[in-house]
Amino acid sequence: MSEQSNNPEDFAQVLCAELSLGGEFRAIIPYSIRGQLNWNQKTCAFSESPLPTVDGSFRNPSDCEQWGPFLETLTDAEIEKKMRDQDRNARRMRRLVGKITFIIS
Repeated sequence: MSEQSNNPEDFAQVLCAELSLGGEFRAIIPYSIRGQLNWNQKTCAFSESPLPTVDGSFRNPSDCEQWGPFLETLTDAEIEKKMRDQDRNARRMRRLVGKITFIIS
């Protein structure tokens, strides 16, 4: 939170490029990140117990299995179902973005 080199705008630009998101997300994502950081900073300021310090930026080796990648074997029917679900979610997100754009305008 207090790291000066963290830049939500740079993060949003890379995330949008990786996920092929439209330009409107490049403004919404940093706005949301900054809002969350601001809320957390205010919450921590009034907290009776200080936040724990982070000694290292790496996870414990015992947690690797939980946080690492896994391989899922799917049948053709399961693949088709997942693709239909993804298409349905993509259409839902497009409709949601249209509503957000309409509200913001």
